[in-house]
Amino acid sequence: MKFTLAWLKDHLETDASLDEIVDMLTMIGLEVEAVENKAAQLAPFTIARVVSAEQHPDADRLRVCMVDTGSGDPVQVVCGAPNARTGLVGVFAAPGVHIPGTDMDLKIGTIRGVESRGMLCSERELMMSDNHDGIIDLPEDAPVGTVYATWAGLDDPMIEIGITPNRPDCLGVYGIARDLAAAGLGDLKENTPEIISGTFDSPVEIDLRFSPETADACSAFYGRYVRGVTNGPSPAWMQQRLLAIGLRPINALVDITNYVSYDRGRPLHVYDADKLQGVIHSRMGKSGESYLALDGKTYNVEPSDCVIADDRAVLGFGGIMGGEETGSSPETKNVLIECAYFDPLRTAETGRRTGINSDARYRFERGVDPAFVGPGAEHATKLVMELCGGEPSHLIKAGQPPEPELILDFPIAEVKRLSGLDVPPVEMKVILSRLGFWVSGSGDILKVAVPTWRPDVHGKEDLVEEVVRIVGVDKIAPTPLEAHGAVGVKILTPIQIRTRRAKRALAARGMVEAVTWSFVSTKEAEAFGGGQAELKLANPLTEDMSDMRPSLLPGLLAAAQRNLDRGFSDLALFEVGQVYAGDAPEDQTTQAAGIRRGTAKIDGSGRHWAGNAGPVDAFDAKADAATVLDTLGAPVGNAQATRDAPGWYHPGRSGVLRLGPNVLATFGEIHPGLLEKLDIDGPIVGFEITLETLPEPRAKPTKAKAVLDASHLQPVRRDFAFLVDASVEAQALVRAAKGADKALISDISVFDLYEGKGIEPGKKSLAIEVMLQPKEKTLTDAEIDTVGAKVVEKVTKATGGVLRG
Repeated sequence: MKFTLAWLKDHLETDASLDEIVDMLTMIGLEVEAVENKAAQLAPFTIARVVSAEQHPDADRLRVCMVDTGSGDPVQVVCGAPNARTGLVGVFAAPGVHIPGTDMDLKIGTIRGVESRGMLCSERELMMSDNHDGIIDLPEDAPVGTVYATWAGLDDPMIEIGITPNRPDCLGVYGIARDLAAAGLGDLKENTPEIISGTFDSPVEIDLRFSPETADACSAFYGRYVRGVTNGPSPAWMQQRLLAIGLRPINALVDITNYVSYDRGRPLHVYDADKLQGVIHSRMGKSGESYLALDGKTYNVEPSDCVIADDRAVLGFGGIMGGEETGSSPETKNVLIECAYFDPLRTAETGRRTGINSDARYRFERGVDPAFVGPGAEHATKLVMELCGGEPSHLIKAGQPPEPELILDFPIAEVKRLSGLDVPPVEMKVILSRLGFWVSGSGDILKVAVPTWRPDVHGKEDLVEEVVRIVGVDKIAPTPLEAHGAVGVKILTPIQIRTRRAKRALAARGMVEAVTWSFVSTKEAEAFGGGQAELKLANPLTEDMSDMRPSLLPGLLAAAQRNLDRGFSDLALFEVGQVYAGDAPEDQTTQAAGIRRGTAKIDGSGRHWAGNAGPVDAFDAKADAATVLDTLGAPVGNAQATRDAPGWYHPGRSGVLRLGPNVLATFGEIHPGLLEKLDIDGPIVGFEITLETLPEPRAKPTKAKAVLDASHLQPVRRDFAFLVDASVEAQALVRAAKGADKALISDISVFDLYEGKGIEPGKKSLAIEVMLQPKEKTLTDAEIDTVGAKVVEKVTKATGGVLRG
């Protein structure tokens, strides 16, 4: 929100300086983002008169001017402006002055052999407008030698403040003045628009055409016909204020609507009445309709849009932007002033769908004052009559604006309880009254009526906030935190701890963290077990973001494909984030997931002279999952791998890590059919871990253990090859072998699998290496043979396998 100091003082009687006003605005919650003081920027530019303007001897388009600056002898200036002439009064800049419009420092120069000791400036060089067709041409009576900005009224500082979405009342200068007056920085000037007495009935009728279900789209539509207007340029004071806040003056009628929007926070629209046909009405849009907007673009209308129309066509989106065909022009003689109240939610939805960002939309979607519909029409009518002349009709009305009546019980003790400030009750009443609240009562509980321009105030806490921000947050005494003698307890929750540890573990394995959208398409959601009706968004950003994600894998796969499309085929990505199995709180869980593609293995990727890296496989994903589980304290060593992975994995190249019935992780190669369906180039492997389902790690023992429990004795390795049924899983064989002697057997690994010639059908050969680690003495051959016999016995009993000869 931008405004100038003089504009503010139209509504605020104050002697406060610019610095005091800026400081107070920030203190009461209207944070100042910028202050532009043109008085300092334009101070070196003075009014000067051209004494003579002679043709340049070596250039047809240049003139050599002798300029009276009011400070002594005339100064020679070479000027190329077509309007440079003897007697012209303009704006002069001496050597050394910084020209803001060109961002250069002026120097004494020689132009085509003639010395120039200054410059006669255009409006663009002073950043007043984009006009640079000629130098500034001032009235003959402009005082030579005077600072131009002071004489022209350009020394009015511009203030820009940040408005939070809950303060639509401060989207008008009058609302800002009200807040400053409540803070004691002056007195608010009464500026209630006077009622204009019309002299005739409007020849243009207005109407509301809504069903009961959509009647809130535009609850009130007021208008006034003004005939015989003269639509020329707006006065200089209005143009200067609009320019100061970044708006381009167009003509008096358009400038009035822009001025009222910023002055009183009340958007308006003015139609050329001679271009209207039939009854002007507000209704919901119809499929197939469109209109050419004031921004020069054509927009399609949807049935969910609130529009203004006549009997011929749509004239504009209600509360957002009018149409070009019925807009005012210099030839306009008769106008219809529109002042309506549009539903904030519908306005925001239409604005977001169309992408139109207008000042009207910005205000209506935050909530304008519903009680100012009638006064707004009166205020606009008065300005039109003052600046454009004309004769007004009687005010015409359709509908009634909603004027909520909210009266709150306000226990004055709440201010002390919630803020710590001890504010006298009388001061509370004065503050609330100056802010526009109606206050009654004298006991411990006051009755406070909320004004119509404050849609953000709903309860007693909001009233406390109003009192505190006006009294001053800086008045709240700082209170140090209570010191504790002992070490504080953990601050992070178990899930927060697991999230951080999982990220560190995966990053240490060479994976790159990705952050993807929580929304996926319906096709992606259904492919990963989602797509339920309760997980569909009521108002999705795009069609590809229609469902809450049931897994992190869809987003990671899409990211992998985007990288592949740009030439990065070998990559490993991970993400830790929320996934959704339903709309209940317990259905929202935290998942750690990762994918690898190409040759992005833990030990390196790509081509190398010593040997190229191989493609990733399901065991890489299993290793990633196991690392996370081990980092989080899950007993991964006791986990069993089963084949019942979800359907989005390859059925023969995937698995599930389980601890009894509890699933710790799923891993494997993503199903080729699914990748093809999602238009993603594979193969890709991945894993998923739900952090909430992991068991809590066992408490650490209170007694200290040795850091390293290593034996000084040489380990012994023995190989065993077993002939087993083809259906026997390797882990069953390994588990049986480990049970032969848990004290001596320290490790078992599978090093060979053979099926084919020499092996009968339905059988396979599995070879394992068993490592024996003695702790007390070196093993004898007999002791080693005894352990070997136990291994064979256990495997045979558990799997039916026999030792190969």
